[in-house]
Amino acid sequence: MNKTAGQRNTVAIPLGEALKLADRRHREGRLSEAEELCRRVLEARPNAHGAAHLLGVIVHQNGRLGEAIEQAQRAVELAPDIALYHANLGEMYRLDGRIDDAVTTGRRAIALDPENAAALSNLGIALFDQGKFEEALALYDRATAVRDDFAHAHSNRGNALQRLKRFAEAEPAYRRALALQPDFADGWNNLGTCLRELKRAGEAETAYRKALALKPDDPDMLDNLALALRDLDRLEEAAELLRRALAIGDGNDKFHFHYGNVLLDQGKVDAAAAATERALSLNPNYADAVNLMGRVAFERGELESALSYYRRALALKPELADAHNNIGNVLKELGRLPDAKQAYLEAIRIDPALTGVYVNLADSKVFAPGDPHLEAMQALAAKRDGLSKTDRLQLDFALGKAYADLQDYRRAFQHFAAGNAVKRTIIAYNEATALALFDRIEAAFTPALIAAKSGGGDPSPVPIFVLGMPRSGTSLVEQIIATHPMVHGAGELHTLNDVAREVRGPKGRTIPYPEFVPALDGAALKQFGARYVASIRKLVPDGIRVTDKMPSNFYFAGLIHLALPEARIIHTVRDPADTCLSCFTKLFSAEQNHTYDLGELGHYYKRYERLMAHWHRVLPPNRILDVRYEEVVGDLECQARRIIAHCGLPWDDRCLSFHETVRPVRTASASQVRRPIYTDAVGRWHVYERELGPLLGALGRG
Repeated sequence: MNKTAGQRNTVAIPLGEALKLADRRHREGRLSEAEELCRRVLEARPNAHGAAHLLGVIVHQNGRLGEAIEQAQRAVELAPDIALYHANLGEMYRLDGRIDDAVTTGRRAIALDPENAAALSNLGIALFDQGKFEEALALYDRATAVRDDFAHAHSNRGNALQRLKRFAEAEPAYRRALALQPDFADGWNNLGTCLRELKRAGEAETAYRKALALKPDDPDMLDNLALALRDLDRLEEAAELLRRALAIGDGNDKFHFHYGNVLLDQGKVDAAAAATERALSLNPNYADAVNLMGRVAFERGELESALSYYRRALALKPELADAHNNIGNVLKELGRLPDAKQAYLEAIRIDPALTGVYVNLADSKVFAPGDPHLEAMQALAAKRDGLSKTDRLQLDFALGKAYADLQDYRRAFQHFAAGNAVKRTIIAYNEATALALFDRIEAAFTPALIAAKSGGGDPSPVPIFVLGMPRSGTSLVEQIIATHPMVHGAGELHTLNDVAREVRGPKGRTIPYPEFVPALDGAALKQFGARYVASIRKLVPDGIRVTDKMPSNFYFAGLIHLALPEARIIHTVRDPADTCLSCFTKLFSAEQNHTYDLGELGHYYKRYERLMAHWHRVLPPNRILDVRYEEVVGDLECQARRIIAHCGLPWDDRCLSFHETVRPVRTASASQVRRPIYTDAVGRWHVYERELGPLLGALGRG
């Protein structure tokens, strides 16, 4: 018989059998057939609660949450004593954002069936979303006790423990979930986050990579892996992952913020600013991003702007400990040392485990017996878990300073040695390459080259270079000069190195320093000098003289002479053992990668010493003024007059009160230069003499 229009070609099935078939089709994944069967049952029997419930589940799986809730509500109304119906309705409410309804409905489900693991877990999720982590944890505990093979309940239990900051307990919960379900991508992702919190970044990387293998294009997992790689200081890999995450989710403020952090770690300040500004355009009240903009301003030397950002971040998030620490760093550079100390103390009050703050605090105070901060650092350092390599080395440097203040030099050196040893394992330093640079410089700057290329360059008298080994007195000498009313102290500038990196050879090829120097003619040398002067002029357009106290400019002394013949060069010198010890006991914020091993430090010092002797041989007499730190602290006025005269400036008595000068000081010695002249750093190495064998041997004192 022919079918008329609209007639269905089906075989009549008893209603009870139709519902069983619908359930079977649902389990097989044949959702459209299962939905059709449920609707036929409900059309014939509107009170069939089983069909209403199953239909609700099916349409939910098809993405029609509103209709799913209607059908689940219908099932609950028809059969109010079935726990499963309440449990599934509660989860649908949660997904719809109706968290209070989800909790109420979930409680009804477990009242009906206290041993229903799914209902217990669902209610736990709803309570988790309400921030009731302890109550959620108790429900996950009950769910896993009923069904130990319930992988998602174990994972959810780990999530609750993480929120309660019980990370060591969360780890086995995730591992149990993954043992039950090895292809559980979210479980691997959550385990990775737990391991990051436990400061086990290498293991976190492994977990995140397993998650990504299961979900290769999940932007959150890409972001998380990037965070682990940043912890491991693999910054370019982290940046690439974040670029992939942003290609998928450009509208995610968190991804832009994390990208900005990585870029700033790489020293790409302008790019970091752009990424952070994008995060703030998406979320203007993102306190951590505002704090990051403060760091950008700080790196640009815009200290008042940095303070403004940090204070705005705290207005948005008062318990942001890092912002208080950052405020302390700005105030220290501005010479407001008591205020800086209070900012560090506030950061520690909020987060006593923020190890980097202890380094800053230790630099801002003198420890006395029974100091509570020393006890806090000791307790933190005694923890077996939860501290990264960076955390531990920061504590070691801070504890070393504290014990040195207490004149317990044996324990002080133990901590300095431990901190340096860890730091040495996480940096890239090739001694042969580093020392070869000295050889290349000496080979390039021969007496013949100096004679042939002298007499040109930019004639500006503006720059005053203060150079030498770190911790040799460069900050003290610059502070004396910068106190003069005709001088602007610019601090440690990267400008000379940046200009050198921009030198191009034929066809625009980059040529490294010092190999490009022989190819520079008079015009090129003048252009080089002019570019440097133009850059520092931006800092102080009207300043008569500007100091640049980047210590490592000693690499460029010959180039300075050729490109800036009227610039003044002052070389600070301090007892080699004192200089090197002071480097070894300082955790530098910038790269000083030769300072974390006593033998390597001594080798570097001797090679630097040879280079300075070379400059004195090949440059005109008196081109470089050597200033000994010990002579400055021994007779300030005599040495200060000598320094000011070399700069071509008239004498000014204010130079003797350098510690009273109000100016930003951007150096590892920012605290020390705020003090009047003191002599207790002279001969400091003697108290550590027994531990300094590798250094003294390298220096030829062994």
